[in-house]
Amino acid sequence: MQSGPREIVTPFRPIPLDVPEGMKPNEFFNSTENLNDLVHNNGLLQNPEGLLLYRKALGHSNEFDTSIIYNTSQTILDPLGRPVRRTQVPDAVKNVWNRMNQILFAYMLEQYPDPDRHLLLAGEASLDATWPLTSPGVPSIRMLHNHFIVFDKAQLRAAPLADTNNPNLTDGGQHSLFQAYMRDVYREFFEGLDLRILRPCQAGSCRIALTGYPQGLPSWEVTGGAESLREYRFWQEYDTLLKGFLDFYRTFFGQVSTRNSPMPRDVYFPELVENKLLFNNALLKTAKMVRDRCIHDARYANSIRWQPAFKQLLYRNDAGQIIVTISQNSIGNAITELLGVVVKRVPDADAYAQAEPALIARLLEVRRRLIEADLGDGIATAQWGTG
Repeated sequence: MQSGPREIVTPFRPIPLDVPEGMKPNEFFNSTENLNDLVHNNGLLQNPEGLLLYRKALGHSNEFDTSIIYNTSQTILDPLGRPVRRTQVPDAVKNVWNRMNQILFAYMLEQYPDPDRHLLLAGEASLDATWPLTSPGVPSIRMLHNHFIVFDKAQLRAAPLADTNNPNLTDGGQHSLFQAYMRDVYREFFEGLDLRILRPCQAGSCRIALTGYPQGLPSWEVTGGAESLREYRFWQEYDTLLKGFLDFYRTFFGQVSTRNSPMPRDVYFPELVENKLLFNNALLKTAKMVRDRCIHDARYANSIRWQPAFKQLLYRNDAGQIIVTISQNSIGNAITELLGVVVKRVPDADAYAQAEPALIARLLEVRRRLIEADLGDGIATAQWGTG
């Protein structure tokens, strides 16, 4: 079978939300009013830390699809002032967040044990103020949230190949500045991080054969498998990768913005930045190339995401190993496309209704496990009780 990204169709029930006159949909989706609807119509569990588990009404997959959002909609009214990545979350909240992530991923592995039959992923995408709120593709809810998704590989195999020029299929190769011009310095920078549980994958060994993705990204095997996700050390290393990425991204685009710019403020690894980046000719030559183009090409300059844009996720590869990867581009947005899955959502209430009972049963079961672990209380909606 030909390897390549797949485009699947996922039906959904149209959401009866009226966007106020004069507002764009993605402006309304950032409002407290919309988050209230999310809680009352799709909420599954919430806890005192402000973490909300909910059913994805506009989902990626009707096999299993849920999210945890750090719901600061009523405490931080400025959408651009809300925490949008793990490094901005208070430690007490992150401790609960990590435990929830571990239980959810363990549930997915338990229910879908065969890597030949199902593709599993969990992770977050950057929600930074990298584009204006009204630009196409801007995240609809500007608050930190994780995705937990299972795809049926039979559906993926039967799906048509996706257009490889889809702007979101930009995780590496020709689309990525890091990959095309700074591959060696990028990887050498990551090699300087203190990682013990995460072990670098050999080139190509972590790729999903069916889709051929991820492409060109540094990836790490979780030694010890699912058991390692129970260890606090793993989540420290998961954050270390993100911190390293943020340092690299901020340093590079700082040099693009301003020639010979000083080290960014509050970097996590100043010695690595100084020794591996600010004295590296490949990085500085690439920064000059991008800066020169920005000066002369208004369209190109407008497309730059000056603040760190990333997707970071856990997924299971074809060999059953748990892999961590992080994107290195400043273009794409949708997290599923990091693994070569393009989702075309279509309104079809009848088709969704056929999948809904089994989907909700799985969501309520994982909610039960979270409640047992003292990670929150159930939310009642018109479709389910508090559990």
